[in-house]
Amino acid sequence: MTAAMTTSSFPLGPIAAVLGRAVVIAGDDIDTDRIIPARFLKCVTFDGLGEQVFADDRAELSGEHPFDRAELQGASVLVVNRNFGCGSSREHAPQALMRWGIRAVVGESFAEIFYGNCLALGIPCFTASHASVLSLQDQLIADPDQELNLSLATASLEDSRGQLWQLELQAGPQQMLASGQWDATSQLLAHDSELTRTAESLPYINGF
Repeated sequence: MTAAMTTSSFPLGPIAAVLGRAVVIAGDDIDTDRIIPARFLKCVTFDGLGEQVFADDRAELSGEHPFDRAELQGASVLVVNRNFGCGSSREHAPQALMRWGIRAVVGESFAEIFYGNCLALGIPCFTASHASVLSLQDQLIADPDQELNLSLATASLEDSRGQLWQLELQAGPQQMLASGQWDATSQLLAHDSELTRTAESLPYINGF
């Protein structure tokens, strides 16, 4: 099934578009330790990480952090600057963002491992020029209620005013997201009969 994602569900299968409002986190080189501080990595599951995303930054701003502002709750698009997600390779960072509600990220550039970890969760990371991102951030801060439509097929963002922003999405990730190949669990379930036949033929599983 090909469908746009909503903030009430995790990505599953093919992803054609991401719809929703946006939250802006400004600044270059925001690392994974800021996204989810190391003390939260002891969790057995990722379930509670959404509440702890940007925990230290939010504590410093006493409720004024974008992730705490009432008008931005439920936002599904994150707009950032250069080298977002740098630092350690912890997969907890995109997990925390996803569990807060983020379904797509737009930025100037991303750390490679963070980009890959997002792709594994079905979170597309679009890029745009420095000037385009700054202009988009300014517009979204001035009017946070705008509904955005991020298309994977055209790598574009259209706002509620009809303004179109041309972005970039690498061909490989675009194909994986659009086809559902990013979703390893669904891929395994779709080939259950083949996996069962292979397992039954393995001597160390049957009769060894």
